[in-house]
Amino acid sequence: MTDRWHNKKTAGTVYDSGSIIFASRILRPGAAANLHTNIRLYQFMIGHLRIKSPWKQLAILLAFPLLLVFANFLIPSETPKLDLSDPQVINSLKWGQALSSLVLFVLPTFLFAVFTFTGKYTYFIGLKKAEHANMYVLAALCILLAFPFAFWLGQLNQRIHLPSSLVELENKASGQMEAFFKSNKPIDVIMNVIVVGLFPAFCEELFFRGALQRILIQVTRNPWAGIILTGFLFSALHLQFQGFLPRMFLGIVLGIFYWYSGSLWTSIIAHFVYNAAQVIAVSFSPKLATTNPDAPLLASVISGIAVWAILWYYRRQSTVTYSKVYRPDDLTPTNQFIA
Repeated sequence: MTDRWHNKKTAGTVYDSGSIIFASRILRPGAAANLHTNIRLYQFMIGHLRIKSPWKQLAILLAFPLLLVFANFLIPSETPKLDLSDPQVINSLKWGQALSSLVLFVLPTFLFAVFTFTGKYTYFIGLKKAEHANMYVLAALCILLAFPFAFWLGQLNQRIHLPSSLVELENKASGQMEAFFKSNKPIDVIMNVIVVGLFPAFCEELFFRGALQRILIQVTRNPWAGIILTGFLFSALHLQFQGFLPRMFLGIVLGIFYWYSGSLWTSIIAHFVYNAAQVIAVSFSPKLATTNPDAPLLASVISGIAVWAILWYYRRQSTVTYSKVYRPDDLTPTNQFIA
């Protein structure tokens, strides 16, 4: 399996010095770290897991969110009627959404990292440099080019019959989002970009790609299976099924960015660009908050090809393998350092 995920660039002769195995030459010309740095990286990688079972890791990650959901069912409360024309109410809802992102996504990821790893928590959930600097720009460009294809998926999604209860729930949520994006001043647009664009992008990527995808790839022992399953859950847990297909597509693309770059920052940037573009568009055309834009078939096809081409180039540049990420204790001549 690992051959499919490995660019066949071999290292030099391997030597053994005590418990440290290292190569006499760097993996490839222009590698980001020199041999001394790589040895130090190797040393902190060995024994970096407190909990090795991915199922136990999954239980730790989901424990707190499930506890909150269970408590919500035990303590039912009536939802008060809100005056969505009141700016103070809207501002309170925005900051409430930001707080909920912290509680539902950042806190569980922090607990997962602390209980699972012995140290270097941010490193192991992906907050590190990408393999190549151009991967950040390519991620942002790819997600912008993906819009027509995502709109086409939205059109397909509209043909799927949904229960009336789900449609009513989503219409209510759409009305709230339309009120969120209503802006009378430029500062309102900037605030929306931060609260509705940047904050969810960072928090959700920490949880879904930094923690959940990492676990599911190990559970399935297949990077593509883990990426697709995470994308499915990413879309399903938003509870907005009229946009399920485009959101799942987005989740898969974001997962590919993270896997092949080795850096969560690539998916955070792409997610933010996607959110920010939508926020700005809806600020000038509020009806876009409740309707799926039409995309010409030719534009959708070109969009899909462009996304595929960038993802292909991403994979071509990458040296990430399953073993580099999940088996750092079993180093070999072609698998020396974690991606």
